[in-house]
Amino acid sequence: MSVPTNSASPNDSADLQVPRETDTAARLLFGDRLATARTYAEALATTGAERGLIGPREVPRIWDRHLLNCVALAELIPQGVELADIGSGAGLPGLPIAIARPDLTVFLVEPLLRRVVWLREVVLQLGLENVEIIRSRANAVAETDRTFDVVTARAVAPLPGLLDLCLPLVRPGGELLAMKGDSAAEELLEAESTLKQLGAVEWSVALCGQRVLTTPTTVVRVIAGQRPKPASKKSGKPGKQSPRSKRPSAPQAKSQSSTGSGGRRGKRG
Repeated sequence: MSVPTNSASPNDSADLQVPRETDTAARLLFGDRLATARTYAEALATTGAERGLIGPREVPRIWDRHLLNCVALAELIPQGVELADIGSGAGLPGLPIAIARPDLTVFLVEPLLRRVVWLREVVLQLGLENVEIIRSRANAVAETDRTFDVVTARAVAPLPGLLDLCLPLVRPGGELLAMKGDSAAEELLEAESTLKQLGAVEWSVALCGQRVLTTPTTVVRVIAGQRPKPASKKSGKPGKQSPRSKRPSAPQAKSQSSTGSGGRRGKRG
């Protein structure tokens, strides 16, 4: 006798299986790690939903909207690199990528304690030795000068703000992979000035999982260049007293204030 799924509650075990329509994609994208992915899906649908890390309406869509949509990014990531998932939340997209790609070292960057506690429990439950959790905001990590080969973000924020937040964490020559929707190309065009200011050297829109997903994942790809150096304050002209020994007049002080603020751009955590 078949088990009806239409009337199942969010925590019903029938809802936690790979849906028939996405089973082939799940097997192809997760390979021999599919059992671990199933365990993660169960954690999302149960304790993840109970603790508010994922909405109850998202439970029936865990596979197509979350796990498969996220793990598709793995096709863009080189072997053996360090990856940071910014604002990881429930571990998306970082954990699906870490499950499918044990060759990667994945850092989940998340500032909220309740999310970090859940992530620690799930990583331990899944036995993922290639995952580390950093409880911090992105700007605080950047202030330590820590950088990564690849940075991912499930981008709900406008692209300019997301770039300002994430690009300082990408090593020169490394890549930011920001999951976006249908407006990705338009957003990228509008963000060109921000990309140039942050030293990006190349940017494009890619579709991931086209061979296996009904709706491919749209990703904004940004290659990082050298980080712009902070603008230094102007010193006194040669042969004249320095500003320390001679206070400038009011108009001069105003001019110095407007040109001396070119240090590291403010970033949101």
